[in-house]
Amino acid sequence: MSLKIPRNPMPAQDAKERIRNFQEVALGYDEETVVLEAQRCLQCKKPLCMQGCPVEVDIPDFIAEVKNRNYQKAAEIIKTKNSLPAVCGRVCPQENQCEKYCILGIKYEPVAIGRIERFVADWQAEHGQTDENINVTPTGKRVAVVGAGPAGLTCAGDLAKLGHEVTVFEALHVPGGVLMYGIPEFRLPKKVVQREIEYIKKLGVKFETNSVIGKIHTVDELLEEQGFDAVFLGTGAGLPYFMQIPGENLNGVYSANEFLTRTNLMGAYDFPITDTPIKVGKRVAVIGAGNVAMDAARTALRLGAEESYIVYRRSREEMPARHEEVEHAEEEGVKFLLLTSPVEFKGNENGNITSIVCIRYELGEPDASGRRRPVPIPGSEFEMEIDNVVMAIGQGPNPLVTSSTPGLELTKKGNIVADEETGVTSKKGVFAGGDIVTGAATVILAMGAGKKAARAIHRYLTE
Repeated sequence: MSLKIPRNPMPAQDAKERIRNFQEVALGYDEETVVLEAQRCLQCKKPLCMQGCPVEVDIPDFIAEVKNRNYQKAAEIIKTKNSLPAVCGRVCPQENQCEKYCILGIKYEPVAIGRIERFVADWQAEHGQTDENINVTPTGKRVAVVGAGPAGLTCAGDLAKLGHEVTVFEALHVPGGVLMYGIPEFRLPKKVVQREIEYIKKLGVKFETNSVIGKIHTVDELLEEQGFDAVFLGTGAGLPYFMQIPGENLNGVYSANEFLTRTNLMGAYDFPITDTPIKVGKRVAVIGAGNVAMDAARTALRLGAEESYIVYRRSREEMPARHEEVEHAEEEGVKFLLLTSPVEFKGNENGNITSIVCIRYELGEPDASGRRRPVPIPGSEFEMEIDNVVMAIGQGPNPLVTSSTPGLELTKKGNIVADEETGVTSKKGVFAGGDIVTGAATVILAMGAGKKAARAIHRYLTE
């Protein structure tokens, strides 16, 4: 290891080129770069980086194998804990997780753990390497996992490794959840997601798509009639929030869920080769400033918008999106209207949106989130012409499963009440984790919840 080695930047598509395509922006390290980056790891005796990893990957161990060019061994180390490394390497907020605790980051820049993990996962796939056979002793126990997003996939993979028979029920026509419908192709290629799911299938997990639990079966029916010994609910947060302001029902106002699902899952960017159209005008405003908002604003440019705006009521410092996503958005030409929020959407006689009325804000004292509260400035309203609006101000739990499951304790917002360490709910044999419990959060936190729940389900079934 040499302290003199600077952190290696991630190669990326040129901004002027990438806004004309949906190909992946970050291109990944080559072999020489990843070995150089691995040499930066201090191999700490007490690796604090691991306390920042919700899925408990043995970070120093796999990086040591990369340093010695033993990529297959590195992949096997990662996959003992993480069934979705190619996904995590691309979309995890490592700056707030493992890399935040990296000792090297105290004086220098932290080791690029996520970029190394991505290289390892991609190398294994490109070289046709498979994992060592995982020998498990079947327990004879059956578990139903509801939702094939990050929490459900992780829970299913871990339970299969423990010898349980697992069936995943997914409402959509392909598994992957938010990884498929929410995160754009240019940030997370769909073939990468499906490649990770194929690995979980090889572990023995069965997938039932087009299966809406709460309609085809209730949770009680899964337990009492279908012969499952336990159920894990990982249905995510798929119900979009709106601001309840005038004009929100005008044509051309999308929820981020619809806008991104039509584009990502249904391939609207390739219409008419695909069946799903999407209408994007010259000027698009995205309300919000999280990762979903950045995804929508960048997607709008790729769909042909001439101007794409982020409209956010706080300042840049308070934006919840990853720094990398904000930088990529700026490089691509997304414009930021900060300390600004809409108060009304206006339309024409045909019901199509034509403009938004906004008000300007200033920052006051911190609120419950620790961020400074935005305070509207009287008389600062202004109007701007707009062709489309995308509402990206968060989403909540879809009530389909919870409303059909008596005995399941919920919060006021409709999230499932579950133990943070075990996923145990108020209903015997039913566990839950991910966004359905916490509200909309990150992929890796949902995966961490799935892992903890799998451990607790195993104890429940065997003890």
